[in-house]
Amino acid sequence: MAENTNSAASLPPGDPQLIALIVEHLKNRGLFDEFRRDCLADVDTKPAYQNLRQKVDNFVANHLSTQEWSPSINKNQVRNGLRQSVVQSGMLESGVDRIITQVVDPKLNHIFRPHIEKAIHDFLASDKKEDGASNLTSEADQQDATSSNVTPKTQ
Repeated sequence: MAENTNSAASLPPGDPQLIALIVEHLKNRGLFDEFRRDCLADVDTKPAYQNLRQKVDNFVANHLSTQEWSPSINKNQVRNGLRQSVVQSGMLESGVDRIITQVVDPKLNHIFRPHIEKAIHDFLASDKKEDGASNLTSEADQQDATSSNVTPKTQ
């Protein structure tokens, strides 16, 4: 890990490798899980979610009402057909976009961004400390090596 973080100091802003290191750091700190929990706690109270759920429930009820039921019906086939119909209807895509607008967007600048900025700052600060510590260590190693090469003068 020290090798990866030491190389982060030399990477320019926006470099894909630097971004990957920062994202990994955010994941290791559990920030994405925290954000997910925060959003999921809110989602079922928002009108966009309630509206989408109602649309899907009605769509499923209508779809199933057109099915001819028999004891030998292949339930997996019916389920897959229903799933395809829901996806093809486009209601999920537009509904999820509205949910994101109502749940994620309000939290973006006030909750998520400060946490992310702090984590990035901590990552870069720890990277500089590790880089400085490794430079000090290598300088001390070099000094030890040169002092061991010096032989005391004998009279």
